Amino acid sequence: MILTLATSIRSLRLRGGWSQRDLAARMSVPRTYISKLENEKASPTLSSLEKLARALEVTVPELFSGEESSRRDTIAALMCDPFVAAVAAFVSRLNAVQMSSVLAAAHDMTMRQQRRDSRLVLQPVGHAPQLGQKLERAAV
Repeated sequence: MILTLATSIRSLRLRGGWSQRDLAARMSVPRTYISKLENEKASPTLSSLEKLARALEVTVPELFSGEESSRRDTIAALMCDPFVAAVAAFVSRLNAVQMSSVLAAAHDMTMRQQRRDSRLVLQPVGHAPQLGQKLERAAV
């Protein structure tokens, strides 16, 4: 159980984009406590579990279920977006090199966005068919 919890804490922290120091600040605990939890050197108390869940923006049961249920929920929410749904139809047709290029571009875009202020620049949904056509040509 501790291994699952430790793995879950780390994956949820990374998914949220927080360092151990960031998470510790959100919980008002020392950074070393987060490290000990993630490395199975400490077991959290019930009150720590509640603080941890709040800091990670999940429920206490989600801490124990790990990332899997959160991943399913995230995928379901993403697939409701028309742009993502349009792109997803073409992703399965990409070869390894093309997939690597797309993932690298997406990674660069998300990292660039995280470095910016909280300003968000979105492309209109009308661009989805154009991207789909480009991906379709790349997959051929």
